[in-house]
Amino acid sequence: MKRKTQVDVSSFAEAAIQSRPVLAILTIDDDIQLFRGNRHNFSDLLATGEEQGFLTYVVTVKNLKLSSARVIGYTYNASKDSWMEAWFPRPNFVYNRIPQREDERLPWVKKKLAAIANRPDIILFNRRFFNKWTLFKWLNEARRTRAYVPETRRLTEPLVLSSLLKRHSQIYLKPIMGKAGVGIMKVRVLPERQLPYRLQIQEERGSRTYNCATISRLWSRIRRQSKAAGEPYIAQQGISLASVNDRPFDLRALIQKNQNGVWELTGIGARLAGNTSITTHVPRGGSIEDPERLLVSVFGQEKAQRVLSKVKNTAVLLASRIERASKHRMCEMSMDLGVDETGHVWFFEANSKPMKFDEPHIRQKSLERIFQYSQYLHRQSQHKGGGSR
Repeated sequence: MKRKTQVDVSSFAEAAIQSRPVLAILTIDDDIQLFRGNRHNFSDLLATGEEQGFLTYVVTVKNLKLSSARVIGYTYNASKDSWMEAWFPRPNFVYNRIPQREDERLPWVKKKLAAIANRPDIILFNRRFFNKWTLFKWLNEARRTRAYVPETRRLTEPLVLSSLLKRHSQIYLKPIMGKAGVGIMKVRVLPERQLPYRLQIQEERGSRTYNCATISRLWSRIRRQSKAAGEPYIAQQGISLASVNDRPFDLRALIQKNQNGVWELTGIGARLAGNTSITTHVPRGGSIEDPERLLVSVFGQEKAQRVLSKVKNTAVLLASRIERASKHRMCEMSMDLGVDETGHVWFFEANSKPMKFDEPHIRQKSLERIFQYSQYLHRQSQHKGGGSR
C-alpha cells in the first residue's frame, strides 16, 4: 500500500476537536503498509470512538512525537476503503495495540512506551504484554487468588519435571511468552506401559506424540522442543477439565473497566478442543461454543448457573489482583479459565491485549467500554484541572 496524501488537522474541524477527548491507537511502523496490526479492529475502534464523542486515530511509535502539539496519524475512509494520513492533536489517551511481543521488546519501542507512561497529561492503556510466569507469581502471592492457580514451576531442570509428575498424572509445558497455543506440550504418566511417559506437542493442526521410557529421555525431547521455540517454559499441573463428548472445553472471559472506572465482565465465551488438539484454541482446531449450554450439559441447569456465576466473579477478582500487582493502570484483559469435573474454577492465562471476540454482542460492548472508561478518566482529569494517572 502506498503512502496516502497528508490531510491537515483543520479538515477535522479544529474547534470541535479542542472539546473532545483524543485517543490514539498505538502500533508499529511498516515500510510496505504504513502500520501493522488488525486493520478491521482499528477501523471498528475509530467508528466507535466517533459515536462516543472521541477523536480517534492510529499512530505509530515513530510518529508519536511527545514534544509536539500535533502528530501524524491515520484515519479510515470507509467510502474509499482506504487509510489516510493526517495531522492530529497529541492524544490524551494512548491505547497500545503493538501486535507482536518482538516489536514491543525493541529498545526504541520500550523507550517510547516508558516516555508515554511518564507523561502526566497522557494515560497509557496496555503498557506491555504479560509474562505467564509473572502472572502466576502475582496470583500465588495473594491469599484470595492462589486457590485458582494450578501448581506452576519454571522448567529449568529434569528435577522440576520429575517432582511435578510424582504429584500429577499429567502436566502442561507452556512457553512463557507464547500465544494461541503454539509450542504447548502435554506430558502424561501411564505407569502400566512399557514406555510410561507420553509427550504430545501441539502443532498448527493436531499434535505429535512421543513415548519415552525414562525421565531423562523425556527431558531430552522436551529440551529439543523448547530450544527450537527459543524461549523459557513453565511446567504446570494438568487439570481434568469438564468435557462434552470427550472433548474438554475452557472459557474465555473479557474483563474491562466500565464507565465508573470499575472492573466488570464484558462477556464470556467457550472454546471446545479439537479432536486431535491438546488445547482449545480455534486456530489449533478448537470450536466456539455457548458456555452456558456446555456447562448445563455437564452439571445440569442449577449447578451450571452457580458455576457460571463463580466464573464471572473469579474473573473480576483475578483482573483486579493482576492490575494491582503490575503497578500499572489497565483498562482491559482477556482471560482463559477452566472448570474441572467438580466445578472448581482454574486460571490458565491472561492477555493484556485481547484479541477480537467472535461473539457479536461481546464484540460491540468491548469496543464501547474502551471509550466509556476513557470518558470517565477524562471527566476526572477535567474535574481536577489537569492530567490523571
